[in-house]
Amino acid sequence: MRSARRVLVIEDDPDIAGLVELHLRDLNCITEIAADGDRGLERAQSGEHDLIVIDLMLPGLDGLEICKRIRAGEHSHVPILMLTAKSTELDRILGLEVGADDYLTKPFSILELVARAKALFRRIEQLEKPAATEPDSITHADLSIDRSRRRVTVGGAEVHLTAKEFDLLFHFAARPGRVFTRNQLLDQVWGYAHEGYEHTVNSHINRLRAKIESDPAKPRFIETVWGVGYRFPAREPAEKI
Repeated sequence: MRSARRVLVIEDDPDIAGLVELHLRDLNCITEIAADGDRGLERAQSGEHDLIVIDLMLPGLDGLEICKRIRAGEHSHVPILMLTAKSTELDRILGLEVGADDYLTKPFSILELVARAKALFRRIEQLEKPAATEPDSITHADLSIDRSRRRVTVGGAEVHLTAKEFDLLFHFAARPGRVFTRNQLLDQVWGYAHEGYEHTVNSHINRLRAKIESDPAKPRFIETVWGVGYRFPAREPAEKI
């Protein structure tokens, strides 16, 4: 039987924190609660957790600052699910931009939170047991991807990606030439597919292009297939001598 997952919930509302803890228990999770941003960051930096759930508005450090500091630290790849009472596109983009893997807007369905947590745990399991058919490293033109080190370079310069941006890029690059719809990417990279969340894919694609493409308006690596979705270009066959 799989050992219990450890979850840190940084949430100042005791009712919400208690509800999240209650339902994560059904996923065999051991949940720790921090009621303010400073304590939350201290515990997040311990490296003891498999998932961190962070409220955006907190006493002390806010959720965005905590997320930025986690991503800049030693345990930068732990999945982060952000909770926010704000519903504007800008707030959602900010959360994803600083490194959150996913977000939920309050009020949220507790069943959906559990579904998102399960999806993030599945991602952990996939990283712990990489598919035998997927390569450890991929090179295409001047783009290099090292799966084991989760490192990406373009033209020899390292590009810093969030955990989800890396997963998305690797998913494309390991399947060159294959076209993926937004719903397929939600299902295969995020672990869930719900109508209306396609903007999550769009946001990640746009930010990924801004980081790896010399001209995001004319992408070389993440191509748009109009009316369908996106693809990584097929590798050219080796030149015959």
